[in-house]
Amino acid sequence: MIDHIQGQTYHARRGSLENAFRYGVDFVICDLENSTTPGLFSRNKFNLWSLWDHKHGGPRGNGTGVEWFKGVLREHNFPVEGATLILLTQPSFLWFHFNPVSFWIALRGGQPCAIVAEVNNTFGHRHCYFCSHHDFRPILKNDTLSASKQMHVSPFQKVSGQYFFKFDISDTAIDIRILFEDGAQGVLATLSGLRRPATNASLFWSALRRPFGAARVVALIYWQALILWFKRAPFTPKPAPPEPLLSDSDDCKGTKA
Repeated sequence: MIDHIQGQTYHARRGSLENAFRYGVDFVICDLENSTTPGLFSRNKFNLWSLWDHKHGGPRGNGTGVEWFKGVLREHNFPVEGATLILLTQPSFLWFHFNPVSFWIALRGGQPCAIVAEVNNTFGHRHCYFCSHHDFRPILKNDTLSASKQMHVSPFQKVSGQYFFKFDISDTAIDIRILFEDGAQGVLATLSGLRRPATNASLFWSALRRPFGAARVVALIYWQALILWFKRAPFTPKPAPPEPLLSDSDDCKGTKA
């Protein structure tokens, strides 16, 4: 079964130049190995809404989907056997795809124990952050996992500072909060919404309510960038993409073999 999250994202910039916005977004959450899909949703096939393996898990545009996630988990000595592996992401709308962030989630006993935040920027770059406790105990809603920022995300932020992740993922809802801090500057980004089974009706309604899917998301990103430019936010030139593709949160250091 695939769940459809008709949720909201909120961004708030603090510091010398403040800016905030809230938008409705459409995400899906699915077990890529054990999912049936409604007629308007396909995997690795063109449809109104689609999930493509090559767009997730690994280098951008050349991914291997859940197999990549399994490999990352094994490299960190995570007990993959018996775990449920799910992807939380914005699906492609018709032919267009863009995701600021997707989340690979490993569940044991129905609770998230390891999460990879797959972050993309509008310059074609990707970096992934592996988040877990060092002993892979469940990640609870009050836990905070931290990681050093590795990739250029916005021309109005430097590649420095820390991310602080909070994950509240249940069978009925998601509430994810990412706080970026770099000295006196910071940005809070949230994603929240109820989980409901994806149906043709819910997918069609979202296409009418929020037309153009990911293309709309890109347009909104550039609109907010234009607002910051008019506010004379300091501009940072685009650096080279980071290497390697994946880095570990501070809390899971030592999990690799």
